[in-house]
Amino acid sequence: MRKKNHTDDQSESLLGDEQHERVADASQDEIIADLEEKLADAEGRAIRALADFQNFQRRAANNEIEASRQGVSRVVSALLPVMDNFDLALGQDISNMSAEQLLGGVEIVRAELLRALENQGVSTIIPNQGDEFDPEIHEAVARHSDGQTEPGHIIESLQTGYKLGGRVLRPAKVVIAEAGDDDGEAG
Repeated sequence: MRKKNHTDDQSESLLGDEQHERVADASQDEIIADLEEKLADAEGRAIRALADFQNFQRRAANNEIEASRQGVSRVVSALLPVMDNFDLALGQDISNMSAEQLLGGVEIVRAELLRALENQGVSTIIPNQGDEFDPEIHEAVARHSDGQTEPGHIIESLQTGYKLGGRVLRPAKVVIAEAGDDDGEAG
């Protein structure tokens, strides 16, 4: 009998191991199912986040295009009165105009254009003789010694520069003084 009990113990032990394996398999299946569910949820969130980001990019690009159009529209609208004055000037009978009248009309149109630019935030850079050369807002196109102006200072302004806020659109073109008696072009 003892042998039978020993065999019974072994069979019970075997049955217990199989049950433990089934329980372990069941809990592993539950763990796998839980992880698969979490993975699917994470993939869904990632896909939604990617779609949201792509929508954001598209909206940002559209907003940028619209802002550019509005900016151009604002500038063009400011310049239309200047065009109207050019059209009026070109429609005049020049046989009845003096040179002074023509020049006065051009000056009026130029002043109106400058006003329109100023209303858009554009300012002029007009250096005076004797001003110190500033490479941030001036472009030296020539260097000369004139005997009256300190080296590194402006002798003559050749072309007006323009700024939009703090950004230089075009530097003023200038001739600057250099030490010595030789005249030379900047290079």
